[in-house]
Amino acid sequence: MKTKHLIWVVLGVILAAGLVIAGTWAMLRTVNSPAEPTTVAEATSPEATPAPVPPRPACPAGGVGGVELPCLGAEGAGDAGVDKQITVANVWAWWCGPCREELPYFEEFAQAHPEYNVVGVHADTNAGNGAALLTELGISLPSYQDADNTFAGTLGLPGVIPITVVFDGDNQIAMFPRTFTSAEQIYQAVQEAENAP
Repeated sequence: MKTKHLIWVVLGVILAAGLVIAGTWAMLRTVNSPAEPTTVAEATSPEATPAPVPPRPACPAGGVGGVELPCLGAEGAGDAGVDKQITVANVWAWWCGPCREELPYFEEFAQAHPEYNVVGVHADTNAGNGAALLTELGISLPSYQDADNTFAGTLGLPGVIPITVVFDGDNQIAMFPRTFTSAEQIYQAVQEAENAP
């Protein structure tokens, strides 16, 4: 009788331990999963139904950093920015929370510093959602549409966003894989990039 009881106790302990391990694994998996994607590859979804793209401002002709991309929500390219040497390109996506927070600072920076080309590069397949976010936030910056990661792939950028790249003509002079929290921070970073040896 004691042997039978001992067997049931051991089986109960093994079963309980298995449940605890399975529960812990499930909880850790949930806790360690990001609330939103942090890389472009995790966020793009070819199955997503594309939203219509509202009209947006035309992008400067010639692309950005030597990379030709279509303009988000605009037919063709404009002639704005052709005489400006320094371009500040902010890579963002509609689903990116930090991007949403910093885009207004890029708008403010562009308004305060017309000596620079300031553009966005929307790194997602859903152009409609990208244009809608810019409209919702009141952002008038021109933005290129990069549905297949051409910009980051061509320039060898890390696959995270937001990321800001500064160009002198087509030459990349700085890269900032971080979120800016003010227009002044952006200006200081661009000044450092311009003045670096």
